[in-house]
Amino acid sequence: MAQSDHDHHAHAGGCCSAKGAAPGAAPVIRDPVCGMTVDPAAGKPMAEHGGQVRHFCSERCRAKFVAEPEKYLTATDPVCGMSVDRATARHFLRHEGQSFYFCSAGCEAKFEAEPAKYLGDRPAPQAMPKGTQYTCPMHPEIIRDKPGACPICGMALEPMGVPTGDAGPNPELVDFTRRFCVSAVLSLPLLVIAMAPMLGLSFESLIDDRMKTWLELALASPVVLWAAFPFFHRGWQSVLNRSPNMWTLISLGVGAAYFYSVVATLFPDLFPHQFRGHGGTVPVYFEAAAVIVALVFLGQVLELRAREKTGSAIRALLDLTPKTARLIGAEGSETDVPLDTVKAGDRLRIRPGDAVPVDGTVLEGRSSVDESMISGEPLPVEKTEGDALTGGTLNKNGTLIMRAERIGAETTLARIVELVAKAQRSRAPIQGLADRVSFYFVPAVVLVAIIAFVAWAILGPEPSLIFAIVSAVSVLIIACPCALGLATPMSIMTATGRGAHAGVLIKEAAALERFASVDTLIVDKTGTLTEGRPRLTDVVAAEGMADNELLELAAALEKGSEHPLAEAIVDGAGERGLKVADASDFEAVTGKGVSGTVSGSKVALGNAAMMADLGIDTAPLGERATALQTDGKTVMFVAVGKRLAGIVAVADPVKATTAEAIKALHDRGLRIIMATGDNERTAKAIAGKLGIDEVRAGLLPEQKAVLVEELRSKGAGVAMAGDGVNDAPALAVADVGIAMGTGADVAVESAGITLVKGDLNGIVRARTLAQATIRNIRQNLFFAFLYNVLGVPVAAGVLYPLTGTLLSPMLAAAAMSLSSVSVIANALRLRTLKL
Repeated sequence: MAQSDHDHHAHAGGCCSAKGAAPGAAPVIRDPVCGMTVDPAAGKPMAEHGGQVRHFCSERCRAKFVAEPEKYLTATDPVCGMSVDRATARHFLRHEGQSFYFCSAGCEAKFEAEPAKYLGDRPAPQAMPKGTQYTCPMHPEIIRDKPGACPICGMALEPMGVPTGDAGPNPELVDFTRRFCVSAVLSLPLLVIAMAPMLGLSFESLIDDRMKTWLELALASPVVLWAAFPFFHRGWQSVLNRSPNMWTLISLGVGAAYFYSVVATLFPDLFPHQFRGHGGTVPVYFEAAAVIVALVFLGQVLELRAREKTGSAIRALLDLTPKTARLIGAEGSETDVPLDTVKAGDRLRIRPGDAVPVDGTVLEGRSSVDESMISGEPLPVEKTEGDALTGGTLNKNGTLIMRAERIGAETTLARIVELVAKAQRSRAPIQGLADRVSFYFVPAVVLVAIIAFVAWAILGPEPSLIFAIVSAVSVLIIACPCALGLATPMSIMTATGRGAHAGVLIKEAAALERFASVDTLIVDKTGTLTEGRPRLTDVVAAEGMADNELLELAAALEKGSEHPLAEAIVDGAGERGLKVADASDFEAVTGKGVSGTVSGSKVALGNAAMMADLGIDTAPLGERATALQTDGKTVMFVAVGKRLAGIVAVADPVKATTAEAIKALHDRGLRIIMATGDNERTAKAIAGKLGIDEVRAGLLPEQKAVLVEELRSKGAGVAMAGDGVNDAPALAVADVGIAMGTGADVAVESAGITLVKGDLNGIVRARTLAQATIRNIRQNLFFAFLYNVLGVPVAAGVLYPLTGTLLSPMLAAAAMSLSSVSVIANALRLRTLKL
């Protein structure tokens, strides 16, 4: 059943939501597309319509408005039916993932009180696809068919799939926010009553001690018995599953404080005389139990909201896909259809400002497309007939007609979303340390609480049992390993989201951790260091022959060949605008070259061995050929009849970003080895230019995997970067496999990290992200361990002989929540990491 959320922009609802602005307040400037408030001075996108300037939170919202302005000008108040200007609506809220605008605070309040009354039978959006399974982010071996709590740690299970629609608010966040509000409202007067004597206040003229105790019972009972029910349930499950965790401690601490106080209130005569206060009443700790619950809920709400923020990468990626596509029918008619009805082969029109709905190919038109979500580059890319389009990219100024090819889960964007979702559920190996510590830590804390209770009961001052209970409860509360449990998952989830926005897709958390410590990077040459597509680089004609004439002959001969080098020569001739004739009597000589007749002349193109077979002397151009080969280029001689006509050279150009990236990787402590199937001369020429440390040339796919194993056996931590099917074995056996997203699918599936844009700068970003993440995790674990090491002895009372005071359970709860907040805040710093 769908949960309701009445929130103002970003926060889950409940008693903490703000109401509309009072009359006379400053005017609201709202994005008419998404409803977010916009600061006009913040330099956000704008558009003019009907003589009025509209402000937008993002370029995407502005583009949607420009394409269909009438759709976003006004909205209908669901209560009174009045028309409301979306750009200046003062009263706005979301319910079940949908936006609603109101003419007044009265209509908003009515809707908020009874939304179903004004929505009728409108169906709630489906959040997760049917058959979705749920898993624990800290214990991925736990997989269930329905939502619930993890039997090991008690955390709420999270869906393993990707939402099919607007998932709306997190139901647990909505529920915990409501419980927190109730706990906070009831705990505040409890705190005032309990702390009044310490603040010099007295209520004795209004209420006696006995009545005050009963009032505290009335205020604390809803908090402990209703609001804290999820805590007790999880604590009981931890006992049944023999998996002690923080809920075990919370349940013990709150339960001990509350039930001790209940007994003291109902049956004060059971307690010895030394337990009584001034009015004959037994001291109670209702305020400690209630405030502890409120503080724990505060920590949980902060954690859940932080989790929603780390999931913003997935939601942002999902938002890139439009909900509809403009389908061109067989007879030429055009209609807007839901995206899920588009089939491969359909023709779609992409208008200016539209997002590309699916992956496909341009059939007609010319436009520039913003592909920054895939490439990270801000400059638009020109698209014409035959060019590929990626779903989610934004069409800028022209109209395109495309053929849909990959739809649904097959699109690039869907695969990116699934990778991010999977990575955010995975755990780094370092998390195992926190798990093992928690498993032994909880029983140890319970033992310390028992020892503290016994020691205070026997050795403490009167009333010794009161001191014993207070110290035991404080130990149980302050030792809750919330921060310890959050330390790794929060950093991993934040880092994977940050990486996704920078074009670094982390398939598993373990890869992120291992990449921070590797010292050797193996890179493939073709497609990784180079562009992966040979190009014509040099045309050197012999005496008596023009360069273009030579190239026309070579291209005419190569038109009949399917070799990649032949394609480079033909393309080179086309780029120079040369007219290429047809060749006859074409013949390919394996391992040497090709020959044929062009315009009546016998022409041959090949290596030195072929020229020798034909009795042609290559010495006149020998030095030039050697220089080109030393430069990493493939040289082919061209002969006409029995005369050397010249040479053409082809090379796979090094990517423009490679040299800078190699330097940056060296600066980050990596030794770089090139492993390639190409010949040693070409490989060494490229390596020499780029400053690569070592070259291994002429390797078969299995030999690349052997190289990885060889380096690992010598103690090196090895990362492998490649893009082809031939790289897959090495990617799989390396400590970390890094695949170029522009490469083969099998390479991507074999790697732990995928770079959306296939260049080495992505590896630099991944290394920076990995090292920052592990540093962040270690900081979090240090905070958590230090907090517990210092907090437990203080709660047990070791400072009492020096200070004469004992730590209150209430202050222990506050310290426990503060440690969780510090870990969350530290992890979220990764969102602003510069990559």
